[in-house]
Amino acid sequence: MTYAHRSDVRAILAAWEATGSVTDAQLRTLVDLTDASAREELFRAARRVREREFGKDIFAYGFVYFSTYCRNACRFCYFRKANPESMRYRRTEEETVRAAVALKESGVHLIDLTMGEDPYFLSSGEAGYARLVHLVSAVKEATQLPVMISPGVVPAELLPRLRAAGADWYALYQETHTRRLYEKLREGQPYDVRWKAKCAAARAGLLVEEGLMTGLGETADDLVHSLRAMAALDASQVRVMTFVPQAGTPLGGLVPQDSRRERNLIAVMRLLMPDRLIPASLDVEGADGLESRIEAGANVVTSIIPPDAGLAGVAQSEMDIGDGRRTVAGVRPRLEAMGLHLAEPAAYAAWVQAREGAQTHAHEEASA
Repeated sequence: MTYAHRSDVRAILAAWEATGSVTDAQLRTLVDLTDASAREELFRAARRVREREFGKDIFAYGFVYFSTYCRNACRFCYFRKANPESMRYRRTEEETVRAAVALKESGVHLIDLTMGEDPYFLSSGEAGYARLVHLVSAVKEATQLPVMISPGVVPAELLPRLRAAGADWYALYQETHTRRLYEKLREGQPYDVRWKAKCAAARAGLLVEEGLMTGLGETADDLVHSLRAMAALDASQVRVMTFVPQAGTPLGGLVPQDSRRERNLIAVMRLLMPDRLIPASLDVEGADGLESRIEAGANVVTSIIPPDAGLAGVAQSEMDIGDGRRTVAGVRPRLEAMGLHLAEPAAYAAWVQAREGAQTHAHEEASA
């Protein structure tokens, strides 16, 4: 634990700004801050950087968890294949498109199509791959919004097809970049296979979202290692979420941690990767946790879910969904009270287009 004060944070930030670099020891100090005034100093710096890069704009995206079936046995996940308590459903293409269109009409900037590693799509050969590609194409055609696909690890040859069908993003979280921890979380899923899938997605022209989880017994050194790995990956969106223990899972008995480290990490990510998208997820503490994450430097509201579509969240499968608090209408006044606003859809589309162009240029230069 680091008992640093406001003056210590100011000194670290001044040195970082002067040199353009930060040491691992300095990152450890920031990640582990507990003093309220020191943390506010960090958050204030993160907000300044966010405003410099994005102004008052906040983006928001809609979440369509269209299949909760999964072939994996992740020890932390409510939807692991062996969990008898998990709700299971697989939405039809028509239902998925309908939910996506409703989200577009509500004002989101992106549609996030998420599933477990459902054998229906990923273990039935070409027929399953074609279903997934067609689903992406149908959602893209119906919404004309950027689309994120979160299908787990898929074969490298499927990624260009998803891109051609209209996917802009590929989300795949490592959760931790410390192998000993990773192996405790994701049984039977090699670390390198998961990592290489992200690299292959970027080569296929997809923007990559990388994520980590805190509250699983990790050390500050583990988190600093993850920050360095995420920066090296050059992911376009980086996120952190606090672990929420799930019923029916091997880690369901862990004592839940507060979100202090998560918010510290959001701020550090903003300083370390200033021009990237950083989510404030509604899937940890619900709508009531939004402001604190935005105040820490996040600029994307994620896990917006229609109240009447029968869709689940991930960490919090039901929280604030039925009463409409996880909607654009529920989020907008909270942002306005902070002096921020939801960006115009064109602003998000322009950011995505510019980032895609920069990524393509970087890959072309690297292969020249």
